Amino acid sequence: MATTKWTIDPTHSEIGFKVKHMMFTNVSGKFDKYEGTIETEENDFTTAKISFSATIDSIDTRNTDRDNHLKSNDFFDAENHPKLTFTGKSFSKINENNYELTGDLNIRGVAKEIKLPVEFSGLMQDPWGNTKVGLNIEGKINRKEWGLNWNSALETGGVLVGEEVKLIIDLQLVKA
Repeated sequence: MATTKWTIDPTHSEIGFKVKHMMFTNVSGKFDKYEGTIETEENDFTTAKISFSATIDSIDTRNTDRDNHLKSNDFFDAENHPKLTFTGKSFSKINENNYELTGDLNIRGVAKEIKLPVEFSGLMQDPWGNTKVGLNIEGKINRKEWGLNWNSALETGGVLVGEEVKLIIDLQLVKA
């Protein structure tokens, strides 16, 4: 079988997240700089070899002070750990449009295996003849498992930043 290489189309993709703020609303953010490679046998994504990285300095929550705090040693420690990475281990088909992606997420030098549900939107050709695939990935991780422990107690009880991080990743891949 022939190896097929796929690249992320950055104009039609987003690597995003949400975290509870003050225990009752969400703060959304995304990474503006990222790269990934995916190799499959033909168009069979169950054979996918996946590697991905995001540049911590590209974090964007629409608030410069908060972004700078996230880049600091309190959270991502961008100076010593400039990228977060993900290396896929398996991409298992559950049914026609649903898969489970398993791999190692490395943040701050700590690698942990995670499993994420993936909605496979299918293969199609765009008007310019490019073969594309859509993947929607949503999952949850606990930031403290990667050493992102900073928090502040609220006078009314509770904490400023939630532990659970919702990952919201929309990818459009282009066949190379």
